[in-house]
Amino acid sequence: MYIRKKRNRSGTTSVVVVSKSSGKYKEIKSFGCSSSEEDIEHLCDKAAEWIRSFGGQQEFDFDDNRGKELEETARVVNNMDAVLINGTQLLLNQIYDSIGFNRIPDDILRHLVIARVSQPGSKHATVDYLKSYYDEDIDLNHIYRYMDKLYNTQMELAQQISVEHTRKIFGGKIGLMFYDVTTLYFETAQRDVLREPGFSKDGKTTESQIVLGLLVSEGGYPLSYSLFNGSQYEGFTMIPMIDDFKQRFEIGDDFVVVADSGLMTRTNLTLLQQAGYKYILGARIKNENESVKQWILSLDKIDGSSYEYIRQNGERLIVNYSEKRAGKEAYNRQRGVARLKRAYKSGHITKQQVNNRGYNKFLEISKDIEVCISEQKIAEDCKWDGLKGYITNTDLDAKRIIAEYHGLWVVERAFRISKGTLEMRPMFHFTERRIEAHICICFIAYKLYKELERLIGINRISMSVDHVLDAAKTITTIRIRLPESNTYFTKTLFLTEKQLAIKPLFNL
Repeated sequence: MYIRKKRNRSGTTSVVVVSKSSGKYKEIKSFGCSSSEEDIEHLCDKAAEWIRSFGGQQEFDFDDNRGKELEETARVVNNMDAVLINGTQLLLNQIYDSIGFNRIPDDILRHLVIARVSQPGSKHATVDYLKSYYDEDIDLNHIYRYMDKLYNTQMELAQQISVEHTRKIFGGKIGLMFYDVTTLYFETAQRDVLREPGFSKDGKTTESQIVLGLLVSEGGYPLSYSLFNGSQYEGFTMIPMIDDFKQRFEIGDDFVVVADSGLMTRTNLTLLQQAGYKYILGARIKNENESVKQWILSLDKIDGSSYEYIRQNGERLIVNYSEKRAGKEAYNRQRGVARLKRAYKSGHITKQQVNNRGYNKFLEISKDIEVCISEQKIAEDCKWDGLKGYITNTDLDAKRIIAEYHGLWVVERAFRISKGTLEMRPMFHFTERRIEAHICICFIAYKLYKELERLIGINRISMSVDHVLDAAKTITTIRIRLPESNTYFTKTLFLTEKQLAIKPLFNL
């Protein structure tokens, strides 16, 4: 039972006691009506006393409740100061601090990194994004000045923090250390000390570029990076970077270097051995001496089988055979040969066909060149189908060697995320310090991306990083000004199913 004040057409207010059962209202007792507020309150007191005498509970139901609710709602809305679409900022701020990047005493870096993960774009677009979604006012000129500061004082600390956090994840040790390089191009052919044309992994033959070397741990957590001139041969980048990494971060010898066969030069092997590093490298088995090649081709091709050859210096050559790999290589070769046969069925290669390749348009060809497809070379190539070699000086068994080498995909994924999702390239900066500062921002952003991926796994959330970020972008925070105390009340809203699914990530 509860008390109801009902407004009459005559202008008076009736006070009655009603009850509700099965969704229906029933009037129990009327206590009269009046137009005087004092009399109405007296009638309410009598009704309340009557309810208490029956052990009921006093409640009020006002016909004008709706009007009062609308009035109160309007008051709250009128005092609303902002509606922020800041879910990614709230989430990534926690991760940024948990890694330890808050040791870098500058909020501009925080904003640039979080914006790079949330909405990658130019520095000008970043300024607009921060204002529109996070209500953060940052002047574009301050960003450019900060990038000069980052280059001078804070890049080293950023990498140090990343290394310390990664070591903490793996119990204080680095273990495996994967190395690879990629190229980052500029939308210009202008050259300088750092930017030079070279072999581009993005197929950009005319633009200038730089070479980026990246070290990551097991699982793909970034450790360190270095930039090299765009024309630098990638094989010459590995040893200097590993030496520099070990010296800068006082890493012991408790790690194994894993690198692709493209970095496997005789010089690199010699330097790795002289420095006492443990390593697992892809082998170029077709470039071995004749006796080793004959040994490899004489092996029984049993699916999954591995064979070992010990060199005089104690180095181990592991050769593995895979039927799946053999089928793939045979299929790719058949397609390639079919294309060749279609292109050169006349038995000649024309000037136009030669000129389709890069700068060959500058060649002068007086007549067609006769060509033929060598069936003998095809047959020789078939012998190597399914065979893959690995070089190591560790004492790990062959199965472990192969598994660790295949972990190189984490570096390739790091490049793919950095260059694609985080839009590291193309770059539009032209001074060395701002180029390096841009790479540092992307490096930290990738570290946040990987840590978010790890936390998603820990919290058993069945969503990818990109899907979590997409859901976070829909989470809003309302900010209401309290006029009497001149303070603010904020509330972050988790409403949809996806928003509720990622809510544990906001309570780290």
